[in-house]
Amino acid sequence: MPPLDEFGRIRAWTEGRQSQEFFDRAGVTLGIGDDAAVVTDSPGQEWLLAMDTMVEEVHFRNETMGAEDIGYKALAANVSDIAAMGGFPKFALVSVCVPPSWDAARMKRLYDGIYACAERYGVAVIGGDTTSAPTHLVVAVTLIGTVEAGRAIRRDGAKAGQFVFLTGPTGLSAGGLHGMLRNGHSEKSSLPTPSRLIQAHQRPIPSVKAGRLLLEQGWGASLNDVSDGVASEAWEIAEASGVRLRLKETQLPLSGELAAYSRDNGLDPLDFVLYGGEDYVLLGTADREYEQAMKERFRSEGIPLFIIGEVEEGLPGVFAETAAGATKPVSKRGYNHFPKG
Repeated sequence: MPPLDEFGRIRAWTEGRQSQEFFDRAGVTLGIGDDAAVVTDSPGQEWLLAMDTMVEEVHFRNETMGAEDIGYKALAANVSDIAAMGGFPKFALVSVCVPPSWDAARMKRLYDGIYACAERYGVAVIGGDTTSAPTHLVVAVTLIGTVEAGRAIRRDGAKAGQFVFLTGPTGLSAGGLHGMLRNGHSEKSSLPTPSRLIQAHQRPIPSVKAGRLLLEQGWGASLNDVSDGVASEAWEIAEASGVRLRLKETQLPLSGELAAYSRDNGLDPLDFVLYGGEDYVLLGTADREYEQAMKERFRSEGIPLFIIGEVEEGLPGVFAETAAGATKPVSKRGYNHFPKG
């Protein structure tokens, strides 16, 4: 591929990826190619805006993520934020800072991943920015979504007496990352990392359908996506709502693959389940009167639903109830870029 300038690269990475027919359906009046995109939306809707940034050697490494996986995950992380509000993801702006080690062909594969995720969730990629970088790749995605006016599900709606739920098992992504790093360095294991764990880390599945169901049925009182770990997200709900969350260890979902991997490597699976991030399932609370209806509807839709605890009055905090009935505090631990402040 001959050398291309900035605008030639943008065309090579984005031109022809999405049809004008799709843009028309999505409400895109003007997409990539001008100073700004132009989009329309219907009355009675509110905009949801989310942004996530992925930095090479901070969020991903070459030994754990292919170029397509990085692109896919960069958009999926934002889709999950929109899902956690009960919204529809619609428009994406993608900015990349490209170092010399990422040539045009490799960047095209990254955009292959971005557009694969965009196609799966009906997202129109309508612009962004491209710059050079000295050493590491940076991918920043801004995602715009919509939600019915006044109905976005927030973190601050938890109340005493409600139950706490998850829309899928957690810890799989962290287990996959642990296994890939372990097998890529000196602590090599003769036991392969289960493919489901690797897939969970490289190609997470945002819970858009579950978020919409919770909003449409009026079941979701509070909601958060599990990007930094169950413990961290539970603390965010507890602090935003001014309540105490009690999680029951025996009810936390544990996949067979994660249980086997933890056992084979002498690890506690609960560490992955509570403190591993990037699973992108939803953690939330709902009124007790909705429990049976939620179970039946989620089952009919093929969406997992796990009741893992309850909301109590008290100072904001998160506690775990052990199998023996003891109560212990759950630390506010998970992925944090600046753990020392």
